[in-house]
Amino acid sequence: MNLAYRSSPADKDEVAGVRIPRTPVAIDAADAARASLPRVVVDHASRVFVLASLAARRADYACDADALYVAAMYANMGLSAAYCRSSARYELDSADAASAHLSRHRAPEGMRDEVWRAVALHTTPGVPARISPLAGVLASAVSTDLMATDLDAYTAAERDALLAAYPRVSGFRQAMLEAIARGVAHRPRSTFGTWSADVLERADPDFQRSNFCGLVLGAAWHDE
Repeated sequence: MNLAYRSSPADKDEVAGVRIPRTPVAIDAADAARASLPRVVVDHASRVFVLASLAARRADYACDADALYVAAMYANMGLSAAYCRSSARYELDSADAASAHLSRHRAPEGMRDEVWRAVALHTTPGVPARISPLAGVLASAVSTDLMATDLDAYTAAERDALLAAYPRVSGFRQAMLEAIARGVAHRPRSTFGTWSADVLERADPDFQRSNFCGLVLGAAWHDE
């Protein structure tokens, strides 16, 4: 699969009625994602930003565009080669990277904390919507782009405009799963209780996922 870029996410001023941020913090976030991640992952991030922005608009949420854009661009940064020795969940590495990016741009502490939580929890079902509007729409958009969750909430015109700007290239589904597998293969224990465990189980025939029931039943306690 050819991962060369056709265009840059920062090249588009508006997609599906959503303005793409062109501030320094947003442009640098896009550049960092393009430099570190496969095209298929960055295109996914670009669609996530637009989907999340549209979801926030429908719900009348006041989400900061720069914060949401950085969260989308950095949500999968922990899968990059920079974290090939990390033993943490990739979502935590991604959240730390997003926070560091915002710090370099002197973003307010409140924004850094909100983006950190949104990125760290974006694959944890049921929790993000209780954390903040930004966390909720980010997680929802990720689920929509990957699994078509709530896809019907978006109009046909919005979907068409989104795909015209950031096409789901042939083989996207497999390539996205492969990108996740590569990013977590060296830290299989970090996938316990996450979507990544499903990915590794599919990609690695030698992977044996941990089982919560087995861990409880096999705990080294001496019960009465």
